[in-house]
Amino acid sequence: MILEGKTLAAHIRAPLAQRAEAVRQKLGRPISLFAIGSTDDYGAYVYLKKEVQAAQNLGVHTQVHEVNNATPADAFLRVLQHASSQPDIDAILIPRPLPPALAQSGFTRFIAPEKDIDGMSHISAGNLFLCKTWEDVEHLPTFVPCTALAVIRLLDAHGIDPQGKEAAVIGRSPTVGRPLAHLLTCRNATVKICHTFTQDLAGSLQQADLVCAAAGHPGLLSESHVKAGATVIDIATNLDAHGQLCGDACTQALLKRGCHVSLVPGGVGPVTLACLLENIILSGERKL
Repeated sequence: MILEGKTLAAHIRAPLAQRAEAVRQKLGRPISLFAIGSTDDYGAYVYLKKEVQAAQNLGVHTQVHEVNNATPADAFLRVLQHASSQPDIDAILIPRPLPPALAQSGFTRFIAPEKDIDGMSHISAGNLFLCKTWEDVEHLPTFVPCTALAVIRLLDAHGIDPQGKEAAVIGRSPTVGRPLAHLLTCRNATVKICHTFTQDLAGSLQQADLVCAAAGHPGLLSESHVKAGATVIDIATNLDAHGQLCGDACTQALLKRGCHVSLVPGGVGPVTLACLLENIILSGERKL
C-alpha cells in the first residue's frame, strides 16, 4: 500500500488561515515569522522560499535574513539574538544546512524556545527528551521538530499504530532521526537507531515492523533489507541519476513485497510543511 501525505497535509492546512486571522484580530497584528536562510545551498534556499510563501498565503508576516559562507558567526548570532528578543516576532525558522562556521556557532542556544517552531533549541530538545508518553508530547510548552512529527501523523492517518512494534530509524540527525526515534518510544515502539557505522544494515532491519529512512542515499532500502509486510516511511530527499527527486527506498520492489511505503515526493514532505505552518500559527496563538 502507498502511504500518501497530500490528503493529510490538506486536512492540516485547511483551518490555518482562519486561525491566523483570529490571532491577528486579537493581537492587533498578523503573526510574524523570521527566517534565516543560506544562499549557498540552492535547494534548501528555494525550499525556504516555498515555506515563506505558504506562510504568507495564510496571512503571516514574513522576513528572510540571508547568510552565506562569508557571514561572520558573531554577526549571525547578533541577528538571531535580536529576533529572539523582539516581542513582535512570534516564530523563528532556520533551515539546515548552514555554512560550517555558522552551523558550529552554537546558534541553537540563542533561539527563544517559544519561537522555535522546528524544535531546534537546547530547551526544545531537552523538553522533548524528558517526555515518556505521547500525552507528555501533546502537552509540551515548546515545539516538536516538524519532520519527525510529520512521520507520526502520517502513520496515524493511515491507521498504523507503532505501539508494540519493532521500529528502526536510519539516521541520527538532531532534526530528524533522533527526535523521531524518541517520538516512536513515546508511542510505545521498541526502537533501534541505525547510522553510518551500523555494520550490517540488512541484518539490523530484518525484524523491524516499521522502518523510517532518513539516510540520504538513493536505493539504500531494497527488498532484501525489509521483511515482507513491513511499513517503510521514506523521509529522505535525493536526486537520482536522471535528476529526479527520490527517497532512500526502492519503492516498487518494496510494494511487491507487500510493504506499506510512503512516496517521495508526496509522502512525508507535504505533511512536514503542513506541520511547520501549523506551528507558526500556534506560536501566535500561545500569545493570546
